[in-house]
Amino acid sequence: MNLNGQVLSALATAHRDLIAEMREGHWEGRLSSSALSTATAISALAAFAKCGSDKPTRNALIAEQLQRGIGWLVQQPRSDGGFGDTDKSRSNISTTMLAIAALRLSGAADHWTQVLARAHAYVEANGSVQGIRIRYGRDKTFAVPILANAALAGLIPWSDVSALPFEAACLPQQWYRWARLPVVSYAIPAMVAIGQAKFHFDPPKNPLLRWIRRASIERSLRVLGRMQPESGGYLEAIPLTSFVVMSLASTGREELPLTARSVDFLLRTQRADGAWPIDTNLATWTTTLATLAVHSSSRFVGASPEVNLDWILRCQNQVPHPFTGAAPGGWGWSNLSGAVPDADDTPGALLALKALEPTWRDSHNADRTKRQIEMGIRWLVDLQNRNGGWPTFCRGWGKLPFDRSGSDLTAHALRALHAWRDLGMSRVERAIERGFAYLRKQQRADGSWLPLWFGNQDQSDDENPVYGTAKVLTAFRDLGRLESSAAQRGAQWLLAHQNADGGWGGGASVEWPARELGISTVEETALATEMLAEFADRGNFAIAFERGAKWLVSAVGNGFHKAPSPIGLYFAKLWYYEDLYPLIFTVSALSRAAQRLERANQSTASPSF
Repeated sequence: MNLNGQVLSALATAHRDLIAEMREGHWEGRLSSSALSTATAISALAAFAKCGSDKPTRNALIAEQLQRGIGWLVQQPRSDGGFGDTDKSRSNISTTMLAIAALRLSGAADHWTQVLARAHAYVEANGSVQGIRIRYGRDKTFAVPILANAALAGLIPWSDVSALPFEAACLPQQWYRWARLPVVSYAIPAMVAIGQAKFHFDPPKNPLLRWIRRASIERSLRVLGRMQPESGGYLEAIPLTSFVVMSLASTGREELPLTARSVDFLLRTQRADGAWPIDTNLATWTTTLATLAVHSSSRFVGASPEVNLDWILRCQNQVPHPFTGAAPGGWGWSNLSGAVPDADDTPGALLALKALEPTWRDSHNADRTKRQIEMGIRWLVDLQNRNGGWPTFCRGWGKLPFDRSGSDLTAHALRALHAWRDLGMSRVERAIERGFAYLRKQQRADGSWLPLWFGNQDQSDDENPVYGTAKVLTAFRDLGRLESSAAQRGAQWLLAHQNADGGWGGGASVEWPARELGISTVEETALATEMLAEFADRGNFAIAFERGAKWLVSAVGNGFHKAPSPIGLYFAKLWYYEDLYPLIFTVSALSRAAQRLERANQSTASPSF
């Protein structure tokens, strides 16, 4: 079978497997279980249980879930004694310190002395408290919660935990970006709860500051209550919610309704095996990505089940968001109440609605859908930073890593704005040009771009230039700018960084069931192959594209298109993998490969005169 036939066969298989994951017209996916999330949840439930709740049923459930959580956690140490974020991740000091704290707070330390001894040795070898500070630099978003958790467990003194200005949460929300807060925009709940715990156990010596913080306690708690979503889970995130629970419980606020709601969230989100994921789900994100993938493959594999348009529309934020103060119009990563609208999921939804346009253009949903699209575009344009790039959540928060503009976010926003150019909305053209100017400035000297929310644990500084470069080039592709010098340099970088096995990315930590595919990952290979399909009429690009396509065909043949790798970065460099990523990316890449090979065959078959 020639390459075209192989690609079509593999595409049909991957498409079928992706459709099989669909539920009621959308995709939920499954996030990896997380040792970090599990450790923080154990600490939170243990701290709450020590307060002596008068609800026997809940107490029994907490005790049961603590045992299951501990049972899962103690099976997770790596060969070096440390703990990694996922079962496919390398050990890191953050997760290891949190695992030690969880075993101590839960009273399980005496039963797992060998696990603790090896974990302690790993932490000491990697710098202990100073190692945490070095890992996160000036960003206190995750460093302070980790150290506070350790202090609650008696591992370190509270003097090693930096104070957080929880009183700043009492400011009007629109002032937050001017307050020069030491945490990123999504971490206000942690700043309030952990800041209060630090104040409780180690108040400042300055009498004026003590008075200000004492006077701010109740008001900042009310802010914390207003930010809490209906589900009880802040951002639907287990670590963030856990840090809030353990801090409030340890300072005598276990009876607050917001504490109880947070505990109930943790109890609901534990998995049957005892573990917790980093977040409940990424359903909106996976659904919009999968919608585009099945739309592009439909001409080769036939009609797919109908995506639930109304489900996507219902996920749009319709009121000012209590967490960030964001205006109506954006989409978050999940259909659940804790999601926050952002500049990656909003473009994803707008692009999915474009792909679905034939199904709603002449329907009774047309006017509503168009209004919501226009809201989304206005929301996206308003979010653009002064430097021309797009941040994740809030305009103007540019000091800390996960609040700054991102090349991958900007490229996604540009694609969405371009897709709906025919609406003729104001400011779109200028926003697009400013966005491309930002991307040109962000291109590195070697031609690559770096993403904000994805990484590679085998690369220096955990960077993932394969993901970043491929995602940025999709914007140049969609807007017809692949002949620009920036796009050409980006493509050359991808060409130069193809692995010997024919794929991209990955590294020594990749753990395949069989090693014949080498060190590459499905996700990164799919992204790079999809982009090189656009350059495959040129010499070395054609060879690289064919090698990438063959690698993906082999992956599908071996069933490895269902084997995710930990390329996702959650808040503050917390690694995760998502079961749907390799499936979605493979379908998208093989669709583009099939289109490219179809064009090549037509060109070859055309008579010349």
